[in-house]
Amino acid sequence: MTVITDIEDLRRLAERRVPRMFYDYADSGSWTEHTYRANTADFQDIRLRQRVAVNMLGRSTRTTMAGQEAAMPVAIAPTGLTGMQHADGEILAARAAEKFGVPFTLSTMSICSIEDIAAHTKAPFWFQLYWMKDRDFMAALIDRAKAARCSALVLTLDLQVLGQRHKDLKNGMTAPPKPTVANIVNLMFKPRWCLGMLGTRRHGFGNLIGHAKGVSDMSSLSAWTKEQFDPALDWNDVEWVRQRWGGKLILKGIMDERDARLAADSGADALVVSNHGGRQLDGAPSSIEALPQIADAVGRRIEVWMDSGIRSGQDVLKAVALGARGTMIGRAFLYGLGAMGEAGVTRCLEIIHKELDITMAFCGHTDIRNVGRDILLPPRRGVLQALEAA
Repeated sequence: MTVITDIEDLRRLAERRVPRMFYDYADSGSWTEHTYRANTADFQDIRLRQRVAVNMLGRSTRTTMAGQEAAMPVAIAPTGLTGMQHADGEILAARAAEKFGVPFTLSTMSICSIEDIAAHTKAPFWFQLYWMKDRDFMAALIDRAKAARCSALVLTLDLQVLGQRHKDLKNGMTAPPKPTVANIVNLMFKPRWCLGMLGTRRHGFGNLIGHAKGVSDMSSLSAWTKEQFDPALDWNDVEWVRQRWGGKLILKGIMDERDARLAADSGADALVVSNHGGRQLDGAPSSIEALPQIADAVGRRIEVWMDSGIRSGQDVLKAVALGARGTMIGRAFLYGLGAMGEAGVTRCLEIIHKELDITMAFCGHTDIRNVGRDILLPPRRGVLQALEAA
């Protein structure tokens, strides 16, 4: 029996159990994947300051994100095709998040629908919206999210055009996926996944098929999506969404201080520093590199969160120290889902929480809300330079 001790253990297990095309869809970036790799690598360059003889009793990682209580400053990020990592994946992840006490965000491009999540959970969840040309469909999606008692709307701003993702092109990752010989052979070695899919009726995009005009099945969906992502999205459209929604609004995809200021001016409740997991502009900085400047630029005018690259509780703590009120995890929970279903998502959250709690204690803090940049050391110097300075 495999002992799961960290997120990497979950990743390796998911890689064995999830069909190649869907695993690669989740675990890849655009072009050379430089930004995708930097998202995780840059966390490793941030050093922590260890303290001792500090009373570590009564530690708390509890906080709020956009007014919602959370067991730790972590929310499940919106991820497309989650239900292809594991049958009914969005439902399973939402249930795990609810039991653990962190927010769950459902993607527009989910397999399970808004109504599916509402029917299988009791806690309010968040809904993520992509801006599309069909304004009537946008209004209907927002109204469905209201009816499902979603407590926040996450508007993604960085997908006006689609980044070129080479692995998806090579794998024939389309809607519907191409039944290539390689894909069919790969499925033959994933019996657990295949049995799960045979046991569910949820195989298409539940928020789109049967709801968008002219989209009645997976075949008609492909042509529709190619035409719908709107490159003309601007801040006037953000204002339209804000007024139509009328509730908590989170803007995702901010990577520049100027856009952060505009986000704060828009009346949104939070912004997410995010490069879409390295899946859009390859060559952009990592999210953790962009975070401090954005946090400094907007101060307390708007809650600043970040995602992309988080693989541990230490990463969460570093993000908080650099100005993030909260974080979102995508690939980390997808690894857990693909590896072990709902139990895997729960294990992912347990791992991150324990790492966060213990590392916070080692850094001399007992309350996550009091963590600041004082826990971070300056960038690493070589051993010889350190000796010379001494």
